[in-house]
Amino acid sequence: MPENHDHPSGSEPSTERLHTGSDQRSEPERDVERTTRIPPVPAADEGTQRIQPTAEPESDAERTAQIAALPTDFSNFPIGETQAIPQVAGGWNAAVPPQQAAERKKRGLIRAGIAAGAAVGLLALLYVGDLALTSGTVPRGTVVAGVDIGGLEPAAAETRLKAELGPGLDQPVQLQVADRSTTINPADAGLQMDWSATVAEAGEQPLNPFSRIASLFSTREVAPVSHGDRDQLVQALEKTRPQLDREPAEGTIRFEGTKPVAVEPVTGQFVDVQRATDEVLTHWAEDGPVQVPFTEKPVNTTADGVQRALREIAQPAVKAPVTVRGEGKDATLAPEAIAAALRFEPGDEGGLKANIDLPSVIGAVEPQLADTIKPGKDAEIVLEGGVPVVKPSTDGIGVNWDKSFARLMDVLRAPQNRSVQAVYEHQPAQFTTEQANQMGIKEVVGEFTTGGFEPASGVNIRRTAEQVNGAVIKPGETFSLNGHTGPRGTAQGYVESGIIQDGRPGRAVGGGISQFATTLYNASYFAGMQDVEHKAHSYYISRYPAGREATVFQSPSGASVIDVKFKNVSKSGILITTTWTPSSITVKLWGTKQFEVSSQTGERTNPTQPHEKVVPPGEPCSASKGSPGFTVTDTRTIRDITTGQTRNETQRTRYDPQPIIHCGAPPA
Repeated sequence: MPENHDHPSGSEPSTERLHTGSDQRSEPERDVERTTRIPPVPAADEGTQRIQPTAEPESDAERTAQIAALPTDFSNFPIGETQAIPQVAGGWNAAVPPQQAAERKKRGLIRAGIAAGAAVGLLALLYVGDLALTSGTVPRGTVVAGVDIGGLEPAAAETRLKAELGPGLDQPVQLQVADRSTTINPADAGLQMDWSATVAEAGEQPLNPFSRIASLFSTREVAPVSHGDRDQLVQALEKTRPQLDREPAEGTIRFEGTKPVAVEPVTGQFVDVQRATDEVLTHWAEDGPVQVPFTEKPVNTTADGVQRALREIAQPAVKAPVTVRGEGKDATLAPEAIAAALRFEPGDEGGLKANIDLPSVIGAVEPQLADTIKPGKDAEIVLEGGVPVVKPSTDGIGVNWDKSFARLMDVLRAPQNRSVQAVYEHQPAQFTTEQANQMGIKEVVGEFTTGGFEPASGVNIRRTAEQVNGAVIKPGETFSLNGHTGPRGTAQGYVESGIIQDGRPGRAVGGGISQFATTLYNASYFAGMQDVEHKAHSYYISRYPAGREATVFQSPSGASVIDVKFKNVSKSGILITTTWTPSSITVKLWGTKQFEVSSQTGERTNPTQPHEKVVPPGEPCSASKGSPGFTVTDTRTIRDITTGQTRNETQRTRYDPQPIIHCGAPPA
């Protein structure tokens, strides 16, 4: 251990100082004095470099220079002589005096403040310069429908928008709703661009410095401002519904022959016209289609549910035929017939529920079992020699198809034992001989005849007469002409004939049937039947009695719109017979005479003169002199011949004037 020259005893040095001739404390030693007392380093061996001690540096720069001058390679120093390395004043990690550190920190802060001030000044100068340069222009980064107008003066921005967007504004605007699209014409929809308002919408230069800096690296979309007649645009959008709307369609299974094919469900979509109007006004001038808002109508089935029904129901059902076991003979329900009879509807958990169309199955099987079935027959009342005669009824033996096919769906799922048993039963006549004899149908109780129809109308009148002839109405029942004939179209043997439409002659399938309706109405009128429903023509037709005529009408689907109905209020049944000739139609009601009926038609009042109509050249036209309108009343007097009671029924009919029709230009 090196010798401690300052403290020979090896104890801690005393904190007291020696006094030299006075009570005053001696001045503290300086670093230089302490350094001079360090003993010299012994001489080094030859070839070994010695570092000479240096005096205490006077400044930070001198200290730094001394440290830099120290050797960096100590490989020549002998081991054990590291104590020979001179001590740098203050040591290797000597602390900087506090006054010098504070001075240095102060100088750093001053330099930083000067730099920050310079930067702020520069930014302020740039900000003011940018404001000056962009004053009165469109904010930087502004884009309208893909056109950059940032930094332009308003007039120049309008010019650029007109040049780049204007030429395409007369092109059709594409509308998109999911996977459907269509177009509208901007002019038809009343759409016009407002260039000034569009530029104004961009606003003024922002004062916020951060917004101005951000505009150097980003863009801001501004929607074009349009002017348009909103009602006109709504009407244009309503016309696009057939192309954009879609009715929801449930999933199902259809058959291609005997191969079942899954039909996935499709959700419905319906345009929200009011919201769509806003979207079109905002985006019609932009590139690409306008995405039209719509509402969605969900369905109950799912694609997975349809596939499940395909595997579990449809495919097993048509894998093999089904045997229908009859009495002494069997029938086969082939896979083709099964496929034609299967029906599917939404079931549970997004799946499908299957059922059988019974008429289809019966139609496939019944002819094969015809020899085992004895059909029954209802009684009929027919005219023989001008007198009603009862044709007796017969009972039959037939198959109860509901019971026979009650288990058919279970059988269709089974891979084996695919058979059902036909259930036979006694089937009595629905209208028996006894019932027919009790009807009391023996004499004419009401009849009426009309004539004067064209040949085509005559075809339709004859077809209606054939369908109505022989109809029997039980006491208390109501007869409906539309209900009895059903649809009257070309498939039922009806042809196109003359009608009156909008006050002028026209043509339609089934024309002329109103003449049969008028004839039937009057026959029931004079038979004393209760009027349930009838409607007179809008215009008076001279071949019919005023105030005592009727028309009928069905929709294209065959649904009843205007009908002739009457109720049998007599004690006997009523038989309807018809007699047709090329020039007339007669309807008779047969029963037991109970009522005496008379009619009195009032004077025509409140006449109204016809107005003129001109049919443009090229359109179908039949000139007409027209006829005045009027009001008329009809009174029916009914006397019950059994009780002697009499009652009057009065009805008022208002006829419109039939217009004068000119084909082409009216006469001078």
